[in-house]
Amino acid sequence: MLVATVLVMSSLALTGPAYADEPGGGVQGCENDFICVDAGAPGRPGGSKPGGGGGAGGGEGKGGKASRRTCTYKLADPQPPADSLDWEGHKPGDGAVYEQSCVFDNDEAFIVARMVWAADPPAAAVDPAVLAQEAVDKMRLRGPEIGITPKPGGKGVVGMPVYLWTEKGAETYGPNTASASAGGTTVTATAKVSKIVWRMGDGKTVTCTTPGTPYQAEYGKQPSPDCGHRYTQPSSTQPSGKWHVTATSTWTIDWTGGGQNGQLTEVRDSDVDINVVEVQVLN
Repeated sequence: MLVATVLVMSSLALTGPAYADEPGGGVQGCENDFICVDAGAPGRPGGSKPGGGGGAGGGEGKGGKASRRTCTYKLADPQPPADSLDWEGHKPGDGAVYEQSCVFDNDEAFIVARMVWAADPPAAAVDPAVLAQEAVDKMRLRGPEIGITPKPGGKGVVGMPVYLWTEKGAETYGPNTASASAGGTTVTATAKVSKIVWRMGDGKTVTCTTPGTPYQAEYGKQPSPDCGHRYTQPSSTQPSGKWHVTATSTWTIDWTGGGQNGQLTEVRDSDVDINVVEVQVLN
């Protein structure tokens, strides 16, 4: 990607805290910069002028795609002389002058840097995706609360249906919801289990997109309608004498806030050991 950098009024250090675009007190967008240029990526025409709509989202760039503008601000130290045009008609003590660097990215990328005046320090920028992860971190997302036949401590029989399920709590299946806020932006995330992969210990896996059906005595020898298995060998073939069953939940997390939305994924495991025997035939 070809990147063009334009320095306006001052050579700026592109370091310091990130802030929201268009802070209060006079900091304006690209449409009011002294110079605003771009460099097209190889094989694509340049010359578009993003930011026409103002605000953090910019405007419509080439191809109808909205350009993204991210600006950083650093307090100018020392402050410009009182007669500097950087004060934009104000005087020292009336607000302050900041070094502004804006990066625009809409398949092309370029940087515009300049000195700007603001009445108050620009408000810190908030990345909704970061808040989304903070919201997820507030949740307690667990592996399946395993239900299985035969029960641990009991005995199952080779060839008999094995039922697999999980309890449907907010922490074990969802929905589980949490929010995180900063800088006037709030993001809400909702997590639900989209699938559970059961590794049965005999080399077979069972993928279930439902929580499964808990076994009841009246089901008898009927197989599970949505999440089940049958063993063809006894667990005595294993060194431990048990089948080690692992259940892995995939949590799909949808989030929205700050004018954006997205999706995250988390994975959680649970496991259990069960005893499956062969039927003894008596003569």
